Amino acid sequence: MKETYVPDLGNGGDLPVVEILVAPGSRVEAETIVVILESDKATLDIPAGAGGTVREVLVSLGQRLGTGAALLRIEEGADPLS
Repeated sequence: MKETYVPDLGNGGDLPVVEILVAPGSRVEAETIVVILESDKATLDIPAGAGGTVREVLVSLGQRLGTGAALLRIEEGADPLS
């Protein structure tokens, strides 16, 4: 199981989650955008970082996140139906 984290936001972060683009059971590739955060000036697309099946989403809409916050758990190489 691999976790996806918020990358270094430069200033430490504390940005709200404005979109969650996956749900448990979703199949993703490493570059698939899974969560979008919003700053005062831009939105930040956060990729999965690993390919596999999303097993658990660890955040909710509106939640404020900083650098290093866990976003989701991915089972690498797993079949979405297993």
